[in-house]
Amino acid sequence: MKYLFLLIFFAATACCMGQNLTGSELLEKAIAYHDPNGNWNSFKGVFTVSMEPPKGDKRISYIAIDLPACEFKLTTNKEGTVIVQTMDKGDCLLTLNGNEDISDADKAAHNISCERTKMMKDYYTYLYGLPMKLKDPGTIIESRVEPKTFKNKEYLRLKVTYTEEVGTDTWYFYFDPTTYAMEIYQFFHNESKNGEYILLSGEEIISGIKMPKTRAWYYHKNDQYLGTDVLDKNSN
Repeated sequence: MKYLFLLIFFAATACCMGQNLTGSELLEKAIAYHDPNGNWNSFKGVFTVSMEPPKGDKRISYIAIDLPACEFKLTTNKEGTVIVQTMDKGDCLLTLNGNEDISDADKAAHNISCERTKMMKDYYTYLYGLPMKLKDPGTIIESRVEPKTFKNKEYLRLKVTYTEEVGTDTWYFYFDPTTYAMEIYQFFHNESKNGEYILLSGEEIISGIKMPKTRAWYYHKNDQYLGTDVLDKNSN
């Protein structure tokens, strides 16, 4: 009975903490957990992401990000096909199996373009830069923090939207009420029911930043499983 009382007490305390925190305050606490030394703005790191879909072959991506130098390099290897996509201060370089001369047919077959390279740079920088990226211009942090249960666990939930020129999706971020670690995020398209949720587990420390090691992706609709990304800092 004593232990049951303690569990109820701590749950109530976490709830009250959520009610007392503003959205900006919760974000600062989450950033302090994931980036305690303020390394993100000078981030320079290399890591590997293994993408495991429900069906099909695993795809391995080698990612190098140097924010101060404005450099991004993505190398993917799938079924022996090696694609390198580079953005260097806005300049784009693409290679397919070591060749820079890529035919239009091969670009279409492998979905290679400078537009997609920029999109992938933004994608990886955003997801692996969370929650620090929520400080970027155009991000709207809702002031109210909502205690929320997700997958039978209590969280502090932060709602984030964006200015029109940045994006139209609505995002929700779920933080542990004690450590403020980010453990789940989800997004909805134009406030519709269409979107995805991502379950985070484990951690890797890359250049002093605690990043989720495993991300499991699901559709909101029917909880359909989409695949899992696994982060490894031991890359070349």
